Amino acid sequence: MYYGSDSIAPFVPSDSSKQTSSLQMLSKFLINTPDLQRVLDLGCGEGHTVDLFKNSAPKARWIGLDIESSQEVNRRKRADAEFHFYDGVNIPFEDNFFDLIYCHQVFEHVQKPIDLMKEVSRVLKPGGAFIGSTSQLEMFHSMSTYNYTPYGFSLLLEDTNLKFIELRPAIDGFFLFLVRIFNRNKILSKFFNRYFEKESPVNKFIGSIGWFTRKSKIEINLIKLLFCGHFSFYITKINE
Repeated sequence: MYYGSDSIAPFVPSDSSKQTSSLQMLSKFLINTPDLQRVLDLGCGEGHTVDLFKNSAPKARWIGLDIESSQEVNRRKRADAEFHFYDGVNIPFEDNFFDLIYCHQVFEHVQKPIDLMKEVSRVLKPGGAFIGSTSQLEMFHSMSTYNYTPYGFSLLLEDTNLKFIELRPAIDGFFLFLVRIFNRNKILSKFFNRYFEKESPVNKFIGSIGWFTRKSKIEINLIKLLFCGHFSFYITKINE
């Protein structure tokens, strides 16, 4: 293993070392859990996941939650789903309410992350899933306030009933940097944005070198996590 990796290695999967976005992790979860009752998209922005849940979990009550004003919320046009506002900390639902909470690239924008994580723990059912992603190497964008290492993010779970199941590398930091540089150019932006969901050349290179040097999938994942711009997580709530 690598220096300091013992803190996160227990949560790094051995089944695959592929780059994995929170959306891919969510889609896999929905295939295996089609009978969800209540779902919260925490930091839902424009409400992009509404259609995914309508198709993959049609019986689920989808609820979108976000602050009252942000770049993403201000762009929201759809009114065919249940949207709520909150103050950035207090989730306006009762204890043990949700089967699943999805949170895509939100915690780097949260001003009181420890308090919000306690709220996630409160409203999530025991055995429920908290799936999402956050930034490790991403500077200011849309009022971001933090960047997290996987270990740093794990510290937010202290004093909650949440525990990690999986940590997976998402887009690498180099290609995330290119996304930000070229985001005003429509053609180049479209080209680089595809690497949020598709294995980037940098991650392919790391995977190839790892395979050639006979490293395990856990070791390859740890190397990718060293250089990732985002990482994806799967967290569950244990019985109180």
